[in-house]
Amino acid sequence: DPYFAFGRATPNGPVEYFDRGEIERGALVGKGLAGKGLEIAWLADKIDAFFIHVQGAARLTMTDGRFCRVTYAAKSGQRFTGPGKILSELGEIPLEAVTMQSVRAWFKAHPDRIDEILWRNRSYIFFREAAVDDPELGPIAGAKVPLTPGRSVAVDRLLHTFGTPFYIDGPSLTAFDDKPFRRLMIAQDTGSAITGPARGDLFAGTGHAAGEIAGVVRNPADFYALIPRQLVP
Repeated sequence: DPYFAFGRATPNGPVEYFDRGEIERGALVGKGLAGKGLEIAWLADKIDAFFIHVQGAARLTMTDGRFCRVTYAAKSGQRFTGPGKILSELGEIPLEAVTMQSVRAWFKAHPDRIDEILWRNRSYIFFREAAVDDPELGPIAGAKVPLTPGRSVAVDRLLHTFGTPFYIDGPSLTAFDDKPFRRLMIAQDTGSAITGPARGDLFAGTGHAAGEIAGVVRNPADFYALIPRQLVP
């Protein structure tokens, strides 16, 4: 597998780490991790938990009213495959209709197939709890700074440098409005699914309203990296 990047030691040498399906079926329980209190929180909805894996961070509201922020700690190493892509390839949702909302609606209508679909995305993310000094701030990004709604963009870390300003020029932010989207943004984060020189994920913010916007952002746009003149060949 060309995407093999993380492994685990065995008597016969390193092998691929457990994938999502294996972990959710209990592969780690017998590896000395059970009973150590490593769980951060239990979520009521498995789909919510999965989309936190997609986003790589979340702010949780606990039953006692406290906030808990979780952020990326490690990954299993397999290639990420989005549920929208999986459902489109299976003929369940037309590719042009794939949004977070349409994927959630499909899962709600087919609860007996949730594991079947989610386990096709073999990638699994592990989280750590992060301090919440100000609950209004965004999650801590790959650049080790809080994300800013509408101004932070995630890029391919192998191609772009954190802190690079990008000018985004598109016909609209989502497929459901016609207002041009033109904005200066800063590269402050990355992600497993963000690959290529002209792929960027915009941080919409925290909360339900921001999530609804993020779920329908999938538009083409011109993507300009701004660099000092003296660095231009």
